Amino acid sequence: MAPMETIGMINPDGSLTQRAIDYYVERAKGGVGLIISGLFKVENDIDPLTYGQPLVSSAVLPSFTELSEAVHSFGTKIFVQLTAGYGRTASPSELRGQPVSASAIPNYWDPAIICKELTTEEVEGLVKAFGVAAMIVKLAGIDGIELHGHEGYLFDQFTAAVWNRRADKFGGDLKSRLTFPIETLNIIRKTVGKDFPVQYRFGLKHYIKGTNAKGILPGEEYKEGGRDIDEGLEMAELLQKAGFDALHVDAGCYESWYWPHPPMYQEHGCMVDMAEKVKEVVKVPVLTVGRLGIPELAERIIEEGKADIVALGRALLADPDWPMKVQEGRAEDIRPCLGCHDGCMGRITEGKTLSCAVNPATGRERLYELRPALKSKRVLVAGGGVAGMEAARVAAVMGHKVTLYEKGKSLGGHLIEASVPDFKEDLRRLNNWYKTQLRKLGVEIKLETEVTPELVERENPEEVFVATGSNSIKPDVPGIERSTVVTAMDLLLGRKKAGDSVVVVGGGLIGCETALWLAKQGRKVTIVEMLPEAMVAGLPVPRENRIMLLELLAVNNVNILADTGIQEVTSEGIIIINKTLKRRTIKSDTVVLAVGLKSDDKLYKSLRRKAVHLHALGDCREPRNIMGAIWDSYEVAHVILK
Repeated sequence: MAPMETIGMINPDGSLTQRAIDYYVERAKGGVGLIISGLFKVENDIDPLTYGQPLVSSAVLPSFTELSEAVHSFGTKIFVQLTAGYGRTASPSELRGQPVSASAIPNYWDPAIICKELTTEEVEGLVKAFGVAAMIVKLAGIDGIELHGHEGYLFDQFTAAVWNRRADKFGGDLKSRLTFPIETLNIIRKTVGKDFPVQYRFGLKHYIKGTNAKGILPGEEYKEGGRDIDEGLEMAELLQKAGFDALHVDAGCYESWYWPHPPMYQEHGCMVDMAEKVKEVVKVPVLTVGRLGIPELAERIIEEGKADIVALGRALLADPDWPMKVQEGRAEDIRPCLGCHDGCMGRITEGKTLSCAVNPATGRERLYELRPALKSKRVLVAGGGVAGMEAARVAAVMGHKVTLYEKGKSLGGHLIEASVPDFKEDLRRLNNWYKTQLRKLGVEIKLETEVTPELVERENPEEVFVATGSNSIKPDVPGIERSTVVTAMDLLLGRKKAGDSVVVVGGGLIGCETALWLAKQGRKVTIVEMLPEAMVAGLPVPRENRIMLLELLAVNNVNILADTGIQEVTSEGIIIINKTLKRRTIKSDTVVLAVGLKSDDKLYKSLRRKAVHLHALGDCREPRNIMGAIWDSYEVAHVILK
């Protein structure tokens, strides 16, 4: 299990809550061989963050001990990831003072703020703090330590020339810049002995165009502004020589956050080549990470010798039983990670508790456990989209008799069109997973059957879940009914085809993804968006997904016209108007509407006086995203059907 932050599951003193222990134990129970915890700071004065941070002190000893004893019962080992701090990547709003770094360089979030260069004595103080933390970790029965040296955090700021301009022993050439992590290793060895494993996590390549600049996309030819592969390989050799027991290899930093936190636009196994290159120059075990949740891919990496250990992060949020299901030959039962970040990094960056879009029980395993109901009920679900399928699944797991009605020819709802672009294939995997689970759970499925009040009255179910989804919104402008106008939904479903020149009306997530899909087909695409920026309205799009999608649109020559509205659709294209009230015509063959969705709640409204136990779920209640639909259904079904 790769390290992921446990924000929201930490006590004020920095120790683990019971929710955090349950979270890790669930993955141990699911068959994980080695758990690497989320990061823990070793002190909070030199790099002083304000909010509750995971922090190693005597206060963590009881919870660490309880955690190690619990996971060991399942035969699982556990390492704690220790960090020197955030440095330039700390948000000024979350600091008790000035941000710090290896040198006086701009803060990432606010470049107008210059970081304070840590003194030699302060760095040495951090080193000593690692020794104290290591003793506490070992006393708690933890099996090893991973040093948090990647993603542009404080260790990384010292080891990379782009951020380290020091003149003391912690600066200079690469060997000197590695003094900080190597002295940290030495004091850990001195404190807890040479037999206590210590591994180092670092990015072989930063994929940045410079400090506080944009990242470098896969396949994009651009001079590396941070650490490049050659220096990364030299670094790997020096770390091995220094005595690290293993190397955990990824790529990227804050400027290229879509590398260390790869969204759906990255290929599965996007950083395996980084580990493979390191494995060619070192003899210690090499761990690889990065969208490795497809079992065949993970297995092939080991078989081909590209890495020694596969680390899964979000795949284990989506399905904590991933290892057990693979071992038992049940790969079809693995619930897939979507790469959406809505339930994990998206929530963490908002200060909310870590969870998962497709697995609402993540981070609250004890509270959200599905248990057999005291009495089996007859449950009717109207709608076979993601909300309806999740409600049916949860009800069936709890032992209820479920009938699911879908008026279309197949299950999936919006998952069907949303999974058409090649970069959203995981939505197709999720739809297939639901179909498999419903079949195995014995849910009765009736396709091409529309639910009516008469049907509900005839079937007389004890609980009715209405998940009839949503429909595309069409703006009320002249010419909107022209044959050249198509909704993004209809276009993706193949009901209509796009011409060579396309205008996408709406710069939300659906509009931007549709535009990218069209541009990758070689079409000339323009996005028209009323707001000052794309993807800022509605539910927040997690940062790593948003910046990668915007950069992909740019390199695929998609033109985004912000602060611009549509006035009319003409035979030539559309007439637009900007915030200065300037009008002009954009010529296009096709106009694609992606201005949002509206609830299809007709059935729900018609049943309100006829069905007492009636519940609206997903887009039928309020159009949102996949996470909203799944969480709605899980929450309501597991509470109502106890």
